[in-house]
Amino acid sequence: MNVLILCTGNSCRSILGEATFNHLAPAGWHAISAGSKPAGYVHPRSLALLEREGISTAGYHSKSWDNLPVTPDIVITVCGSAAGETCPAYLGPVMRAHWGVEDPAHATGTDEEVDAAFMKAYRILRHRIETFFALPLAELKNDPARMKAELERIGTLLP
Repeated sequence: MNVLILCTGNSCRSILGEATFNHLAPAGWHAISAGSKPAGYVHPRSLALLEREGISTAGYHSKSWDNLPVTPDIVITVCGSAAGETCPAYLGPVMRAHWGVEDPAHATGTDEEVDAAFMKAYRILRHRIETFFALPLAELKNDPARMKAELERIGTLLP
């Protein structure tokens, strides 16, 4: 199963989600990330956080949803709403869910405060991904309605 983690810039949240998902994924599950308007770089704080967490950053880069290497089975948008951010709408016959997380790239303040915003986004995404992998995925793959309900429920969870 291929999961696309999608946002606008593909420099922070979707990269954190992709790397964390792939780090924790059981066999047969793989995430990719993309943006509708990719920033063209991965935010250095995202890479530093992943490295501190022991998650490989090799090969992760900001990329467009126009050039996906695979067709996703599930699309999870991670755009936040506090700043009036508009999520891209992936068109295609896929299951969709929204796991909104505020964009740490817009955080201001001291280095500690900005780092805390990145850690908050990471913790939310990791909690949701861990909750997803705790589901009976073999059963849910054959029950799209239940899978969709679980994905939507997980999108509301906070650590």
